[in-house]
Amino acid sequence: MGEFILSLLHSATNTHILHWQTKSFAEHMALGEFYAAMPDLIDALVEATQGVTGEIIQFPADYYPPAEDGLTELLELREFFVENRDVMPRDREIQNLLDGIGDQIDSTLYKLRFLK
Repeated sequence: MGEFILSLLHSATNTHILHWQTKSFAEHMALGEFYAAMPDLIDALVEATQGVTGEIIQFPADYYPPAEDGLTELLELREFFVENRDVMPRDREIQNLLDGIGDQIDSTLYKLRFLK
């Protein structure tokens, strides 16, 4: 769980970095919305998970650097998210919070792909 959540949290940092580096206004705005939304979504997920499990989640010290651009970062994040979300508790409220994170990823992918 800790690695999964930490990867989500790193996505906020990485998209913030990519937000500063892009020369595309549309990408700048899409990434800005994403990195602003993710910390609160992740915070809600962690607090609810710790409430459900009754345990404090342990986090690794690893960090992965950003991809070469925002679209690649979000595509890789979506793949990771889909493949690994089953490490989280199956409680409906946790899955609903995960769905909100998935929605944020997917709507950002839409903006990066089609709003130039």
